[in-house]
Parts: sequence; structure tokens; C-alpha cells
Amino acid sequence: LHARYVLNLLHETRKHLKQLPNISHVSTCYSEEVTVCGDLHGQLDDLFLIFYKNGLPSPSKSYVFNGDFVDRGKQSLEILIVLFTFLLIYPKEVHLNRGNHEDHMVNLRYGFCAGPIAMSGVHGKKILKMIQNVF
Repeated sequence: LHARYVLNLLHETRKHLKQLPNISHVSTCYSEEVTVCGDLHGQLDDLFLIFYKNGLPSPSKSYVFNGDFVDRGKQSLEILIVLFTFLLIYPKEVHLNRGNHEDHMVNLRYGFCAGPIAMSGVHGKKILKMIQNVF
């Protein structure tokens, strides 16, 4: 995606998240499932496998992602783009909990910060700063 679209997605995600309470309550009934995922750590193939086995997020398919979306893997930015897009499309069905890897100091240590800068060229620092604001 062009940096302009990534920045727009990040802006809209931040705006949405600021409206949410600090703690989210997710409930289900006997006829509905909630898929809980954690520790994707930049492994986009793992996210695709989860969606393949459980279905994409939708009004009938809720997901809770328990943080650690980034670092270690090479496709952290792509995971954020996918998760933030689904969050905006299905705000009642997709829930994102912040993990310890959604922290600037941890990102510096485990390598996430280099990804957006390298991928996005001249806009990389701006994208990284906006991601940190979203976190």
C-alpha cells in the first residue's frame, strides 16, 4: 500500500481506539464462537492459517487478538494493516488487546522499528511514529 493509505488507516484506527473503554468485555452465547489469538509476532502466515481454519472476522465470527502482533517476524506491518482493517470494518466483532510488544522500547529491541522505515522509504519514520501513537 502507498504510505498515504497506511497513514490514513492508522489515523482512523487511532481515532476508533480512543473512543473505546480501557477494558473490553466480550461475551458470547451458546450458538456463537469467539476465536482468541495471541502472539502473532509478525508471522503473517500464522494469521492466514487462523483465518483459513476459523473463517474471516464477520458479524457471525468474533475474534480477540491478545497482543504481541509485531516483532521477531518479517511481516509485522502487514499484520497490523490486516488487523486494523478488520477492526474498522467489524468494530463489534474484532477486539485488539495491547501486548508488551506494542511498546516502543520493546520494538527497538526486537526489530519492529526497522521494518516500517525500510518498507516505506521517506514516509517510514512518519508511519512508525503513527504506529507508536496507535499502540
